[in-house]
Amino acid sequence: MQLRYAFRIEPSPGQRIALSRAFGCARVVFNDCLRARRDAHAAGLPYPKSAQLSKRFITEAKATPERSWLGEVSAVVLQQSLRDLDSAYSHFFASIKGTRKGPKVGEPRFKSKRDNRQAVRFTANARWSITPGGKLILPKIGPVRVRWSRSLPSVPSTVTVIRDASGRYWASFVVETDPANEMLPPTTGDQGIDLGLTHFAVMADGSRVKSPRFLRRAEKKLKRQQRCLSRKARGSKNRDKQRVKVARAHAKVADARRDFHHKLSTKLIRENQTISVESLCVKGLARTRLAKSVHDAGWSAFVNMLDYKATRYGRTLTKVDRTFPSSQVCSACGHRDGPKPLHIRAWTCRQCGTRHDRDHNAGKNVKYEGRRIRAAAA
Repeated sequence: MQLRYAFRIEPSPGQRIALSRAFGCARVVFNDCLRARRDAHAAGLPYPKSAQLSKRFITEAKATPERSWLGEVSAVVLQQSLRDLDSAYSHFFASIKGTRKGPKVGEPRFKSKRDNRQAVRFTANARWSITPGGKLILPKIGPVRVRWSRSLPSVPSTVTVIRDASGRYWASFVVETDPANEMLPPTTGDQGIDLGLTHFAVMADGSRVKSPRFLRRAEKKLKRQQRCLSRKARGSKNRDKQRVKVARAHAKVADARRDFHHKLSTKLIRENQTISVESLCVKGLARTRLAKSVHDAGWSAFVNMLDYKATRYGRTLTKVDRTFPSSQVCSACGHRDGPKPLHIRAWTCRQCGTRHDRDHNAGKNVKYEGRRIRAAAA
């Protein structure tokens, strides 16, 4: 099982210039190769192969006065940029054929130096290394200080250096792990989760996790920063400085939300052997008047964390279909009592007379449906 471990890095001013040079060279190679393939397609010719593009836009380009500065960065960075283009085209063609899962993917687009995210990837061929003192040595960049928050479980195969919109630098390592060595001790816990907005999660056992609403809480500050940005002259240095402030404010919200998701998902995985959760149609809900609150909750990211952590630690996650009427069925007798508006938070079953809290009842039903799905698949 492959995992990514990301750590903050602190390059010196000179190393930031070197990284910016690497970002720019990788971007130029990507755009040159993309333009060559688009021109070939427009002329009715077959797409040039990767080997031809590599020879023309990397090897031979370094010998020309216009592209001689490509030799100032590691050749591995340029080759990986070409591989990224190949992957983008592979996903595009697979999406057209219908063999790729998920939403449709468009044709690769040109990269810009003004993109919010810049990244370069170093494989083992680049001979990067980690010193005994904990510094990351990158070719033609030098030793970079890393904020290690935990140790890596194995020797990483690649490292990707990223600069995000807020100007922070990250080193993302790809490591191979064996799930057999990370299995948690078995437990008898069985949990059903009903995701919502007022309460982020209501469990089948009655426990509730209140929604932190990170975006709503920071909305006043975000509006103020965005208003300041709109008043700065386009192309000015002040506008660029303010853009970074806006990006940092948004990054703070995203980091807080991600931390909340990680802590809650880890707690659930440790305490329960089996977990059942409803697969919500987030894309559909994001087109309603609740769009901002739905995005603020981040249900998809949370369920994805549960999914990969269950695989990693030997737990079972069952996704209940979104069409399952979890809020309409009585968890005591199984009678379907019909749809109910969102403002009805409690109701009494007409069949057995049991009084239900809407969310708690839904959590129980999701738990029972998850059990049925696992039993049918056994």
